[in-house]
Amino acid sequence: MKTAVLPKNFIYFGDLILVNPDHSYREQGVEHSLVPVDENNGKILMARRSAVLLSKLMDELQGWEHIAAVSGWRSEREQQEIFAQSLRENGANFTDQFVAKPGHSEHQTGFAIDLGLKQPDIDFIRPDFPYSGICQTFREKAALYGFIERYPAGKESITGIAHESWHFRYVGTPHAAIMTEMSFTLEEYIEFLKQFPYGEKSYIYQKGSLCISISYLAASEDSDTRVEVEPDIPYSVSGNNEDGFIITEWRRRSDASRQ
Repeated sequence: MKTAVLPKNFIYFGDLILVNPDHSYREQGVEHSLVPVDENNGKILMARRSAVLLSKLMDELQGWEHIAAVSGWRSEREQQEIFAQSLRENGANFTDQFVAKPGHSEHQTGFAIDLGLKQPDIDFIRPDFPYSGICQTFREKAALYGFIERYPAGKESITGIAHESWHFRYVGTPHAAIMTEMSFTLEEYIEFLKQFPYGEKSYIYQKGSLCISISYLAASEDSDTRVEVEPDIPYSVSGNNEDGFIITEWRRRSDASRQ
């Protein structure tokens, strides 16, 4: 075994950070990893990994012929401007439902994208992204590339945001597939994984020849967090932006069965 050291501020970094009305966005410097989501639209940006996966998904579907990128990464200043403008034009009730407060928007992470069906006029706040045609095909394949529909209908009391059929969030694989299969929001998934404390038990997700172990590690309150990991097993760590880390380990099924 080897010891990995996770600095205290690492809980604010990673694909699985939870940003919502109760958890503000804390990471700084995301601008350094931003790239355009579409070579024909250099103004809409995402974090590099999420942009690359979105591009691959769109290539499979020839999606950019029918789907427009409406909004990607936003600075906190831009989010403030959008929030203030919506208050003026739409009122507080509408804005509270559809526009996250500055500092609490997933768009500030670089992992979120709003998409709309290509048409002459696209609503910036609520673009049309129906559950049919190319948009539904995108939605059905999204999890394969690490994306989830972030604000599904019926989960408004959990997410704190109204149903948004157009808003997708990169969370990575296999997490997007698990959330989609279990109809979990990110809030529900983060809470679900706390049943699986690292080093005691894991949630096991099997895909093809892989056996993927996912578990939760609470962050140390007063110091960096140290964790023992197997030196020959690929793993990733994401903070949850709340109180700890999600650790994902990839093994071949044959290796896992010998443990």
